[in-house]
Amino acid sequence: MDIFIKPMETEDEIRGKAYVHWKSWQESYRGIVDQGYLDRMTISRCEEMASRYPENTLVAKDGARVIGFACAGAVNGEIDAGEVYALYVLEEYQHQGIGYALMREALSLLKGCRVVYLWAFKENVKAIRFYEHVGFHPDGGEKELVLGTPVKGIRMAMEL
Repeated sequence: MDIFIKPMETEDEIRGKAYVHWKSWQESYRGIVDQGYLDRMTISRCEEMASRYPENTLVAKDGARVIGFACAGAVNGEIDAGEVYALYVLEEYQHQGIGYALMREALSLLKGCRVVYLWAFKENVKAIRFYEHVGFHPDGGEKELVLGTPVKGIRMAMEL
């Protein structure tokens, strides 16, 4: 394996990020997010999102193949707060330190922030455990998203 992390720059990387986004939702959120919503989450929809929002996106690659990604940036309206908007690694590459490396690089994009937030589905215990392992903790923030049916999200925070 030749795994490395870099900023997303090329059309191939945009397509690879889109595939990881789509595949990760199918693998991670079955039974959490409404199946009809997952069925409407197509690769082309993910490609459109990746093309529209390429800023602050890092990709993890195994050679030429994108196997994970992370997106991070400032929290709107807060001077010294950042957010990790997304972090996904293909299931076959999990438990190899890739998610940890992506998180470390995403946090480096947020230097100067006092606090970093992220959101996780309350039922996604696997992700919450990972985020706790890297230093985040639930801070009491919650929101409900309607993704076909309502899904509860919890906010997690890390002081930097």
